Amino acid sequence: MHYLITGGAGFVGSHLADTLLEQGHRVTVVDDLSTGSMRNIAHLRGNPRFRHVIDTMLNAPLLAELVDDSDAIFHLAAAVGVKLIVESPVRTIETNVRCTELLLSIAAKKGRKVLLASTSEVYGKNADVPFHEESDLVLGATTRGRWSYACSKAIDEFLAIAYWREKKLPTVVVRLFNTVGPRQSARYGMVIPRFVTQALAGEPLTVYGDGSSSRCFTHVSDVVRALAALMETDAAVGEVFNIGNDEEIKILDLAHRVRALTESRSEIQFVPYSVAYEETFEDMPRRVPCLNKIRRTIGWEPEVGLSGILDSVIEFHQGAIARAV
Repeated sequence: MHYLITGGAGFVGSHLADTLLEQGHRVTVVDDLSTGSMRNIAHLRGNPRFRHVIDTMLNAPLLAELVDDSDAIFHLAAAVGVKLIVESPVRTIETNVRCTELLLSIAAKKGRKVLLASTSEVYGKNADVPFHEESDLVLGATTRGRWSYACSKAIDEFLAIAYWREKKLPTVVVRLFNTVGPRQSARYGMVIPRFVTQALAGEPLTVYGDGSSSRCFTHVSDVVRALAALMETDAAVGEVFNIGNDEEIKILDLAHRVRALTESRSEIQFVPYSVAYEETFEDMPRRVPCLNKIRRTIGWEPEVGLSGILDSVIEFHQGAIARAV
């Protein structure tokens, strides 16, 4: 197969490219490097089955050419990270909605299957955990920019499902829950790489709020394994799937765990959400996926627990420090 990955120079996209190439496929990635990096795909540039294109997805003639040349598409391009979302809400909405709308319209003309990466953020303030794919989406007020990302990705999901129902374009929607691993940047607010880089540098570990909110973290290797399997599964078409790990941990406990694993003497510093993001910021207290649907459909289970996740991230950042010396 020849796969197109939008946002393929990003954290998840680059790992997906690795996996698909290992399976013997051809891969083309398109990325404008707004949040991706050439460092993530530098090791692939000598592979004859790999091609990268640096351009915006809103270049319609180019996108049409790339879609036409592919057999199927993983659509991962999106504005990501809470920090970016709060600071650049216009960019967030335009990137997510316009790019998805354009891609789906071109894919429908070419008859190319699309797997759309969405997010657990769409569940919003729903307090009924674990989250099921049919759970209600409970978003906050439109005056609170925190929810613009969730709303834009929900629109992406509606578009993908509408294209399947109305135009018979085969689409699959996945909701990713806090994917973590090597190559992930702390720049846009991702908590584990932020804690690890702070601990290794001897800086305070910044816990936003009181640290009582909890998350479930999934290793990127588990995520890309699920993405590849869902793309190949006919029963997944027209459906929405959670991809995550149901091992839950409070953020304050996570900070203590990172500090212990890195043998760091860093202090833990509490930062109000209003300082970290904006005055009206609202957080989700818990974010836990129900995984029954993906288990039934492809027999997928997360294989890497939180201990393995933290070890891999710490090792990656320790290596980066050693290379920089």
